[in-house]
Amino acid sequence: MTAEQTSNKKRIIAIAKLLFRLTILVLVGIGIWETVVKALAELEEQKFALSQIQPWWLLVAGLVYLVGMAPCWRFWHRTLHAMGQRPRWLESLRAFYIGHLGKYVPGKALVVILRTGLIRSNRVDTSVAATSVFVETLTMMAVGAFVSAAILGAMYRDKTGLLLLAIVLMLCAGGPTLPPIFRRLVRLVGVKKVNPDIDSALAGLDFRLMSFGWVTVALGWCLLGLSLWLTLRAIPTTTLRPVSLEHFPLVTACVALAMVAGFLSLLPGGIGVREFVVMELLKEPFGEAAAVVSAILLRLVWLLAELLLAGVLYAAKPGPDADEPQK
Repeated sequence: MTAEQTSNKKRIIAIAKLLFRLTILVLVGIGIWETVVKALAELEEQKFALSQIQPWWLLVAGLVYLVGMAPCWRFWHRTLHAMGQRPRWLESLRAFYIGHLGKYVPGKALVVILRTGLIRSNRVDTSVAATSVFVETLTMMAVGAFVSAAILGAMYRDKTGLLLLAIVLMLCAGGPTLPPIFRRLVRLVGVKKVNPDIDSALAGLDFRLMSFGWVTVALGWCLLGLSLWLTLRAIPTTTLRPVSLEHFPLVTACVALAMVAGFLSLLPGGIGVREFVVMELLKEPFGEAAAVVSAILLRLVWLLAELLLAGVLYAAKPGPDADEPQK
């Protein structure tokens, strides 16, 4: 191959990469825009005025949400290291939070694409990174369903239908994360054809790692429940009764079950499914209007928080390794 042909090939690859990145950016942008438009339209249907909001509660709710996602990032970072990868903490942090924007595109596949694209390097294999995303995501969903089932079973046994839903979702998401089952699934989907060394990476997935994940992620779910509780505090004029700490377990079960059901629905951001679950659990203590409005506001608050942090982290791109060539 001549020098000119090599140069043309590199140019074509560079253009293809640029088009691919632009396509992802457009898809994410469209998904976010549609989410915002739908949420604002739903607020208008509820005849909810922005003047009814106490903004400081929403600000804290957004901050708590970002902190609440940190345990999931920590588990993902530890999973990568357990699988023999060596990402720096800022690299995994950027990939984790920016990758979350992919959930607003149908199918959820962009979450994996964004995360692996941002974290891959000479220290992180792409196929192993993609596999680790599934470990973290399914663990988060399984723990969320478990938290919801535990709270509903202990304190709200009259919610039989939602309790059964939580148990089913926990089994569906949690079963594949058991190390022996997960290793077998990875082999069945043919990852070994892409990465012949995947077995050595999978050996790092053990019950000690998963135990760490369950405990850590459970803490995150409690913080996400607190975020919804704070959102309810931000709209006191719509609730039938004052929001108090006694409602915290119910609100935590609500946000956990809503997110898990929304994720497994494969709809962009779980839109519609989340609102249904939130309304079913919160309409009795707070009224239907407060349930719907809190679900919509929570979606907007979380989206805005994700966008702001993703922007900051994208700008904070870490420099290349000393032994890694400049791109």
